[in-house]
Amino acid sequence: MEQVKLGKTKIEVTRFGMGVLPIGASHLNLPVPEGAAVIRRALELGVRFFDTAEYYRTYDYMAQAFAAYPFSDGNGPVISSKSLARDYAGMRAAVEEARRKLHVDKVDIFLLHEVRGEADFRDRSGAWRALGDCREEGLVQAIGISTHHVDTAELNAKLPESDVLFALINKDGHGIRRGDGRGTRADMEAAILTNHEAGKGVYAMKVLAGGLAAGRYGQMLDYAAGLPGLDAVMLGLTSEAEAEDLAAYAAGTLPKGYAPDVAKKQIHIVQGDCEACGSCIVLCPARAIKMHASGDFAQVSPELCVGCGYCAIGCPVRAIVRI
Repeated sequence: MEQVKLGKTKIEVTRFGMGVLPIGASHLNLPVPEGAAVIRRALELGVRFFDTAEYYRTYDYMAQAFAAYPFSDGNGPVISSKSLARDYAGMRAAVEEARRKLHVDKVDIFLLHEVRGEADFRDRSGAWRALGDCREEGLVQAIGISTHHVDTAELNAKLPESDVLFALINKDGHGIRRGDGRGTRADMEAAILTNHEAGKGVYAMKVLAGGLAAGRYGQMLDYAAGLPGLDAVMLGLTSEAEAEDLAAYAAGTLPKGYAPDVAKKQIHIVQGDCEACGSCIVLCPARAIKMHASGDFAQVSPELCVGCGYCAIGCPVRAIVRI
């Protein structure tokens, strides 16, 4: 699989990487050997770039897959992780947990996870300072920000300390935010290019709109892969078959107009992301969504859901996916 350099860093990654989130506890919650098998298949097909996070609880899958794989010198995986930590101690602990559970001395990339604008970034200044110190100490190689927000992406381009940006972008513009409202695809495209011109490595998330656009697989990947300024694309994988589809796309052997079978994929509300605003309940034409008894998050009744995706379009925090 094609290798590219992330911006001005010395890190080389495969053009397409695997997002490990969907196999983890908040999504499919696969048994560790089953999830590790998906990662191993991706490795066999040439993928060497993997995205995870403290919150995902997927380190065990990765550690098992990597430990059993016969890497050659210089052919090991590049790991990008991140944390929602808001203070110095919390971020230091997150970095140490990743190093310990992944059995690595240095994490290749570590990010502030899901920064929601400049005020949020300022509130997490202690965590950002911790990342800088971890880089200076050789515990991580590169630092940066992951975000769904255009304004945060624009801010990242101006941060001299930041090496990389991990941004949400897809052809539909689904999930892009600016401040407390919606952002536009055009604005995120511009922010990605600005980061590239500033020397930042840039890679993309949610290119299939959280699985909602998986039926237009080729279109969505063509768009992301062709974006000016974008170095690499992360795709959440849930099965060995999906790893094979990605490898075929990367090799140019996937049939034109290919559409994977999504009949068994279901709408899912990620509890940890849901802010219980109720927007999805109002939008659901099948009345398949209700608030959990705790009032902390919404949940879908699979037997009532018709899979239309209207709920996801109206979710302000992109907590709704199809897996």
